[in-house]
Amino acid sequence: MIELKNVKKSFGHLKVLQDVSLTVNEGDVVVILGPSGSGKTTLLRSINFLEKADEGSLTIGSTKVDLHSAKKKEILEVRRKTAMVFQNYNLFANKTALENITEGLITARKISKAEAEKRALEELKKVGLADRADYYPSQLSGGQQQRIGIARAVALDAEVILFDEPTSALDPELVGETLQIIKNVAKEGHTMIVVTHEMSFAEEVADKVVFMDGGYIVEEGSPRDIFYHPKEERTKKFLRRIIPVGEYTI
Repeated sequence: MIELKNVKKSFGHLKVLQDVSLTVNEGDVVVILGPSGSGKTTLLRSINFLEKADEGSLTIGSTKVDLHSAKKKEILEVRRKTAMVFQNYNLFANKTALENITEGLITARKISKAEAEKRALEELKKVGLADRADYYPSQLSGGQQQRIGIARAVALDAEVILFDEPTSALDPELVGETLQIIKNVAKEGHTMIVVTHEMSFAEEVADKVVFMDGGYIVEEGSPRDIFYHPKEERTKKFLRRIIPVGEYTI
């Protein structure tokens, strides 16, 4: 289980996260929705200390840390339990697809090169890129690079995979294939927290949908609860702006 309690984060005078608490059960897929600037990405980045929260605590399995005062050893322990898929791929330009996946396994997980390469090839096969193992990022499309990013995250065998708007940088025709890969990852039983604007994906895959605005969690519930029976007026207003009229009952 993953539990965030009373997380707060400000950038100067701008309050980005205001007392956010969230629970994610093992094996669940939680999708976070909300307008730009609502705090979604900052919350995600606070989980693995890419941002340091001002207040709050995080529990992942048996590990509990204070998000503001965590020591270097505690931060490393949390990062070993998490994996991140970024908006803009974040691949090493000077490493092949295979090397991009094995790097973290060898350096952070201390896995032998042979075992790391075996695991990396298995994950490349799952995302349909086994024949691109020796290609560099510059030789791959955006969709292919993102699929490598997903393969890299899954290969780490983390307790939770964090997806930060994984399709936002892709051309529209590449979004579908990337979402299908993420759906396949979800079917394998991985615990996932996904920040996205893809409503149909959220409805199909999520166990829980969380709507954020202004640094707060405004509402959370099952996809049916949020899309068909939202309780909060702010949630209804957001959905009306981004979902075609008549597609959902809001």
